[in-house]
Parts: sequence; C-alpha cells; structure tokens
Amino acid sequence: MTAFPAMLPLLATLDILPVWAWIGFFAFISAMLALDLGVFRRDSHEVSMKEALIWCGVWFTLAMGFNAFVWQWRGPELGQQFLASYLIELCLSVDNVFVFILVFDYFKVSGRWQHRVLFWGIIGAVLMRAVFILVGVSVVQRFHWVLYIFGAFLVYTGIKMALPGKGETVHPDQNPVVRLFRRFWPVAPGDDQGRFFIRHEGRLMATPLFIVLLVIETTDVVFAVDSIPAVLAITRDAFVALTSNIFAILGLRSLYFALNGIMKLFRFLKVGLAFILVFIGVKMLIAHWVKVSTTLSLAVIASVLAVSLLMSIVIKIQIPEVKK
Repeated sequence: MTAFPAMLPLLATLDILPVWAWIGFFAFISAMLALDLGVFRRDSHEVSMKEALIWCGVWFTLAMGFNAFVWQWRGPELGQQFLASYLIELCLSVDNVFVFILVFDYFKVSGRWQHRVLFWGIIGAVLMRAVFILVGVSVVQRFHWVLYIFGAFLVYTGIKMALPGKGETVHPDQNPVVRLFRRFWPVAPGDDQGRFFIRHEGRLMATPLFIVLLVIETTDVVFAVDSIPAVLAITRDAFVALTSNIFAILGLRSLYFALNGIMKLFRFLKVGLAFILVFIGVKMLIAHWVKVSTTLSLAVIASVLAVSLLMSIVIKIQIPEVKK
C-alpha cells in the first residue's frame, strides 16, 4: 500500500481530475483493506460461505455506491462506463477463482491460510493492474491505432474462449518466476504457521506458502492481458478504468470463498463472456465508422450475463428431470 502515493504524480497527468480525487480513493481503499485484515481477519480461520457472501455484499455495495458517486459527479456517461467496466472485470474474475481453486488444491493449502495468501495476492494484483491500466491509457491517448490491435485481440480471445478445450490446468513447477525464485532463494520444506518466510537451520528461507503467493501473482498477470484491453474498450478515462478494475479485484477474495465448490453451476458463463469479448472487440474495430453508445454496450453486457447465468441454473435443473 506504500506504493499508492508514488503513483499520484503519474495519475494526475492522465486526466483533468485533481490529485485529491486520487488521494481520497486510495485512502479509502487502504482503510478498507486495513480494516479487513487488521480487525475482521485478525485471527486466521477458514472462511465460511456465510462470511464470504456477506463480504461479497459489502464490496458490491461499496462499488455501487462509488458508481453512484461517479454518476453524480462526472455525469451519466462515465457512470455507465464505470458500471460496464466493473461488470466485465468481475465476471472475468471467475476464471481467476477457478485457477485459485486448482493452485490451492495443488499445494494442499489449508483453508485457514487461504485468505492470507489471497489478501496479499490481491494487494499485488491491484498494484500491477494500476500500472497496466495507466500505461494502457497513456499509450491509447498517444497512439490511437493501438485500439485496433486490442479489438482484434479481444475478438480472437472471445472465439478461443468459446471453443471447447481440455479445461484449466495448473503446473506451478513450470512457472518461470517460481523456478527463478527457487534458483536464488532457499525454500523451506514446510511451515504450519501461515508465514511466508521463516528461519530454518540458521537461514532465512521462503515457505511453500510464499511459492503459492508467487503463483497467484503471476497468474493474475496472465489474466490482465485479457481484462485490461476489455476495460479500455469501454472507457479511456484513467480514473474510471482504474477504480472500476480495483473494486472488482477487491471483491475477488470473497468471490473465491463464495464460489469454491459450486463453480460447475456456472457452466454457460464462459460462453457469455466469450460473446461479450467478441462484441466489445468488434466495437473497437468499427469505432471509426460506427459509434456504439455506452448505454447500448451496458445493455448488451448485462443482458448476456443475465441470460448466461439463467441458462446455467435452468438447464442444470432440467437435465436430471429429462434423465428420469
């Protein structure tokens, strides 16, 4: 969180917003994270479904409250852009949740320590996304033709996502960052206290839990390749792009604990996301000739997500009845 103030000079140069707006936002986020870890999670424990759902509601309510603030302060257009960007990033985060499940299962991470790993993983993800978005907005403002590359990439990603595949796999032993870290830093055989570093046989060593954190962080970089162009397809306002992305990421921990074990219920969500990526990719490619309003984009995104979730629920219920 100490990296936030260092970003302020760069943030202030990207649009007409005053520095106090950025300071206020990051101060609020820092306070919420400190409250989460220092008060509500002081004692490490396995997060229950009820607790996860409550925190999902808290982060969603905060995001919608901030959306209302943006809508009132900067107008309906940017308010709609915030909402559309938030919904896209939140739904793309479902893929992150699935990978988190695989990573924790691979390393046999106790449910008691999963929140700790995700907390610091999300902190790193927020900082990396901030850099990616700010750089992306800056590049788009200087080189408009980059939007066509982003658009083509989103169309390709959407089509690839819609095609049947072999499913998600995780190979932490092949992660280049993990392999590089192991080469230069000793890793302890184990630790049951939830620490990232310990002294073992007189040496400061990383624990397997820190390796899990590295995997989580590097995985988010991969997912950012999809989500950042998707957000920039909706808005080129640095404040809206960054704040909507951060709110979605901050709710990711609670989303993981809420969805863990019921991920298969969302069988059609990936198809819906694939359609949305293709839609916004085409929107970027034809922007020079046809302008698709933010209102229409938001309506398409919300409708596709609603239909995808509804189909996941209805079809799952009907299949057993047909078999009978």
